[in-house]
Amino acid sequence: MARSLSDIILKGIVRFPSTHSWRTTVTSGSCYWQNFSTSVTGDLDTHEDFQPTNKLAGSGLSTLDVVERDVKENPIMIYMKGVPDAPRCGFSALAVRVLKEYGVPLSARNILEDPELKNGVKSFSNWPTFPQIFIKGEFIGGSDIILNMHQTGELKEKLEDVTGETNQEKAG
Repeated sequence: MARSLSDIILKGIVRFPSTHSWRTTVTSGSCYWQNFSTSVTGDLDTHEDFQPTNKLAGSGLSTLDVVERDVKENPIMIYMKGVPDAPRCGFSALAVRVLKEYGVPLSARNILEDPELKNGVKSFSNWPTFPQIFIKGEFIGGSDIILNMHQTGELKEKLEDVTGETNQEKAG
C-alpha cells in the first residue's frame, strides 16, 4: 500500500507541468528530487510583468548619457540594489544608512530594474560592484569606502556644502 501510494505521488509530480526539470533518484526505498530551472529571461512563456524592463529606451539618451546626467545634476547619486527606503542588499542598506546620518538628500537608481543601466554604470565608473556612490560628480566607491570615510571624518568634510537644493531650485 505504501509503495503504491508513493508511486502515485511520484507519477503525479512527473506529469506536473512547469518550467523546471525534475530528476528523481530512488535509493534504498528513499526518493530524492533535484530541481533544475529551465526558464530564461527572454522566455516567451514568462509574463511581461516579470521580465526586466529598460525604462530609458524611449528617452532618446544613451545609458552613459543618463548616468553622466545623473552624476552631474545630483549632489549625491547612488546606484544601488533596491531604493533608499527599501534596499535589496546589505551593502546598499549600509551605504544608505551611513549617508542618511548626515541628513543630505539622496538621489538613487535601482540597478535591478534595468540590466542595461547596471552595465552602463559599471562602464562609466570602471567599477564592477554595487552600490556605487558619486558625491558632487566624483566617484567615491562602495559602502566599504563610505563607511571608512564616515569613521575617519572625511565624509563629513566632503558633504559640508551639500544642501537640499537642486540645480533647478538654485536657478529659479
